[in-house]
Amino acid sequence: MKVSEILKVKGNILYTVTPDTPMLAAVNTMADKDIGSLVVMEYGELVGMLTFREVMKTLHLNKGEVGGETVRKHMDDHPITITPDTEINEVRRLMLERHARYVPVVDAKTLLGVMSFYDVAKAVFEAQSFENKMLKAYIRDWPTEGDE
Repeated sequence: MKVSEILKVKGNILYTVTPDTPMLAAVNTMADKDIGSLVVMEYGELVGMLTFREVMKTLHLNKGEVGGETVRKHMDDHPITITPDTEINEVRRLMLERHARYVPVVDAKTLLGVMSFYDVAKAVFEAQSFENKMLKAYIRDWPTEGDE
């Protein structure tokens, strides 16, 4: 299964901010939209990711306050990226290896979406459930000696 297949099902709603967005505005967007990440774009290009991990680090550094700084200071400015052709098992490996819960999907320099750990887990679960049903149906319809 490829990332492009999951993106088709997931939809294409994408929330972005610029590096100069105040952290408070970014956190409010994340809370209002009930999302765990924002893609940071500048001049039409991906320049970083802001996830709840960076928000928590910011709160820790500022003793419980978001502070008056911008996203640029706190974003992950080197997020791993994947392409629509990346196999889901490779995405799982990358996410586990890099402790990444959100990974931007990029084709050339065009941002297509964000793959979350939840999206990957759901896709794998659904694929395994389908395979399980097919195997059970195959076993249930197994020919007996008299059927041959």
